[in-house]
Amino acid sequence: MNGTFIWTELITADVEAAKAHYAELAGWTYEPHPMPQGGTYWVAKIGDRPCAGIMGLETLPPGETPHWLAYLASGDVDASCAILASQGGRVTQAPWDVPGVGRLAVVSDAQRACFGLMKPE
Repeated sequence: MNGTFIWTELITADVEAAKAHYAELAGWTYEPHPMPQGGTYWVAKIGDRPCAGIMGLETLPPGETPHWLAYLASGDVDASCAILASQGGRVTQAPWDVPGVGRLAVVSDAQRACFGLMKPE
């Protein structure tokens, strides 16, 4: 449903420590997915249900710090980016496609709060 939070991911400097922490805290297990640009995207699961993702900070530009990123569902990521930009927001990572996942973008609102947009496949 458009406008609902549908995914969240942790970008961290120490993936293995984060995985151990959330395995103990939340009972998560993990499934590895190699990323085209290098590194591994870890899909966290509760039982068989995916619940979050974890990836290394090295996949982002220098200067980024560890953070959680939540994604809002969008029926049209490109149109949502245009609306956001027209209202004073910023598109920090232009829309791109992830095979088997969907179309994504990373944006911030007019107050500079960062979030993602996603149209799942």
